[in-house]
Amino acid sequence: MRHGKKINHLGRTASHRSAMMSNMASSLITHKRINTTLAKAKSLQRYIEPLITKSKTDDTNNRRVVFKYLQNKESVAELFREVAPKVADRPGGYTRIIKTGFRQGDSAEMAMIELVDFNELYTSAKPEKKTRRSRRGGAASTKEETTPAAEVETKEEVVEAPVEEPKAETTQETPEATTEEGSEEEKKD
Repeated sequence: MRHGKKINHLGRTASHRSAMMSNMASSLITHKRINTTLAKAKSLQRYIEPLITKSKTDDTNNRRVVFKYLQNKESVAELFREVAPKVADRPGGYTRIIKTGFRQGDSAEMAMIELVDFNELYTSAKPEKKTRRSRRGGAASTKEETTPAAEVETKEEVVEAPVEEPKAETTQETPEATTEEGSEEEKKD
């Protein structure tokens, strides 16, 4: 029985697995998204989320703890300088895994793992909040019925006032329009 064994060994020894996770985490921090197998992406997500949480407080101890995991000075610097300020207000869930299909050679399930706040497609297009609409026929429907009726009455009043004044002008233009139409018909014949 394997009770309490949560770590996916990924078919590797402990030293190989820790080196692979360290390298993949460094690549994710520098490139903001990487393509890998789904199992590795899920393991990497569990590996890197606590490191990003530690990077929110920039002090010497947290830098040393993160460096112990990553073993890459440039990645630690980028994590604390660029990534941490963007995720400062996010309470976890810093990465997103998107399944991309199956690999050609061995049909392994592939996935793309990315840092959530660095994807411009999702972060820039924030949909506006829609008003909540009720399906009940109570007060909301009576408001809707009275509002259009009031608008129709005001539109009719506005339409009537300007229509009466130009009527005299349109009667003068009407004979000219008929003579023009008549001359066009004569030209066609």
